[in-house]
Amino acid sequence: MTETPTTETAALTAVCHVRAPLLLEPVDEQIETLQACESEGAIDELLLRSWPKEVTLSDESPYQEVLDDYERFQQWADERGVTVRPPFRERTTTSQVTDTTQERLVTPLLCLELYADEELIGVFPHSTETTDETYTTDDAIATLRTGEIPTPLATIEVDDSRESATPNTCPDCGGFLIDGQGLLACSDCGWVGTVSVPGRYESQPKETDSEREASPTKSR
Repeated sequence: MTETPTTETAALTAVCHVRAPLLLEPVDEQIETLQACESEGAIDELLLRSWPKEVTLSDESPYQEVLDDYERFQQWADERGVTVRPPFRERTTTSQVTDTTQERLVTPLLCLELYADEELIGVFPHSTETTDETYTTDDAIATLRTGEIPTPLATIEVDDSRESATPNTCPDCGGFLIDGQGLLACSDCGWVGTVSVPGRYESQPKETDSEREASPTKSR
């Protein structure tokens, strides 16, 4: 589960989020390894960020940056068909004094995100929902130490159906379409239409004989 960088010019940045001050074994060893990766040139920049154990899931939370990170991690995972829950966990707490409930986000002890230039290319740990396989931070950091980039358990599925479609093919007979400033016409069957933004053909109503007879002719 490793890949060679697609471009040697892309700067690789590792952002390590960790609960502070719980820098205990084996977390501090992971950070030391990341620092070694930076000093040896395996990564270009290492950024350390601390976060609390729990954050209130509210717009009034003083830790909005953590919630923004969590939302970004979820979006990254959703695009690849993996999950970051766990290690992130949401739970409900009830105050015994006020009897009010709160939704809270429990953060992992350590979370690593990788950027190629400004593109987010990895969040660790993450898991697959189908096989329950997990790509841990230990695995990711060990891969970085070898000079390679960790590859997520799943990649973005690109829908290239629009690209594979042949825009010059008639949807009715498969004949050749002539493009007249956005209005397409089939040279074989006479189909006339346009292509919508999603890439679908849309037929235009055919002109009847009476409409053609009623249309004015241009004088020379």
